[in-house]
Amino acid sequence: MRAARLIKMVLLLQSRPSMTAGELARELEVSERTITRDAQALSEAGVPVYADRGRTGGYRLIGGYRTRLTGLARGEAEALFLSGVPGALREMGLEDAASAARLKVSAALLPSLRDASRTAAQRFHLDAPNWFTEPKAPELLPAVADAVWDDRRITARYRSREAEVERELEPYGLVLKAGVWYLCARVPEAGSFRVYRIDRFTAVEPAQERFGRAEGFDLPGFWEERAEEFARSILRAEVVVRLSAEGVRRLAYAVDAGAAREALAGCGDPDAGGWVTATLPVESEEVAHTQLTALGAEVEVLSPEALRDRFAGDAERLAALYR
Repeated sequence: MRAARLIKMVLLLQSRPSMTAGELARELEVSERTITRDAQALSEAGVPVYADRGRTGGYRLIGGYRTRLTGLARGEAEALFLSGVPGALREMGLEDAASAARLKVSAALLPSLRDASRTAAQRFHLDAPNWFTEPKAPELLPAVADAVWDDRRITARYRSREAEVERELEPYGLVLKAGVWYLCARVPEAGSFRVYRIDRFTAVEPAQERFGRAEGFDLPGFWEERAEEFARSILRAEVVVRLSAEGVRRLAYAVDAGAAREALAGCGDPDAGGWVTATLPVESEEVAHTQLTALGAEVEVLSPEALRDRFAGDAERLAALYR
C-alpha cells in the first residue's frame, strides 16, 4: 500500500512543477504528516525530492528527474479507456487503476500537454442514469467485473420470475443502460449468449479456471441486437389512434421510439383537420393508457373499445374536476 502511494507521489511531482503538502495529502488521501514522512523516505531512496520552506513552499523534483515507472500495467491501460465514465469505474472498483494510469500518462507527456486530462474533463462528462432516479450500484458488481476482466468463469445465483436459479456463466462483458448494469454472458451448458441484470444476482462465486473467448464476439453489436429483440418482444398488443400534427411530433417522446416510427410509417395522409390514423404496437393496454395520457388532447384512441372507454372516463372526470 505504501509503495504504491510513494510511486503515485513521485508521478504527481513529475507531472507538475511543485505541490504543497496539503495538495499532495488531498490527492493521496493521507495526512500532511504522512506526506512529510513519505518525502523523507523517497529522498533516502535516492529520489531527489526537495522541500521549499515557507507559506508558499512545497515539494518538487530537482535536476529534471524522470522516473521510469511510467509503463502502464494491463489493468491500468484497460481502465484508462474507460476514464470518461468515472461513475462506472467507481462502481466496478477500477477507480484506483484509472487514476494510476492517468498519472503515468501525464508524467510521460511534454510539460505543455500535462493539463490535457484536466481540460478534457472540463469539456466532457458522461452522466449515464436517467433523470429523477437514484441509481444504486449492485453489491456484486465488483466481483462480476473482476471475472469479466480476468476471463474467469463464475457460478451465479439469480432471481428469475419463478424462483432462484443457479448457472455457470462465462462473463463476456458489462453494459450500463440507463443506470442499470447488465452482464452479457455465455451459458456453457446451452452454448448460447444471454443477458442478465446484475441487481438480480444473489451470489457470485468465481471459478479457478479461465475460459477462452469466442473470436469475433462484438459486445456493442450483441447488445444492440438483443436490445432490439427485447423491445420488439414486449410489444405484444396494438392500439389504433388518431393523432394531431402535435401528437405526431410528440409520439416518440411518449412511447417506444421504434414503435412510434413503425406506426407513423404505416399511417395514411392527414385528413382535412390535419389528423392521421395509425396502428401503434404497445406492451399492453395498461401501459398504452399510461403512455398515451401524456399526449392529452393530441391523441384519440379508436380501438380497442375498452381502452377508448377508459380515456373517455378520464376525460369526464377531468371535466368535472376543472368545471
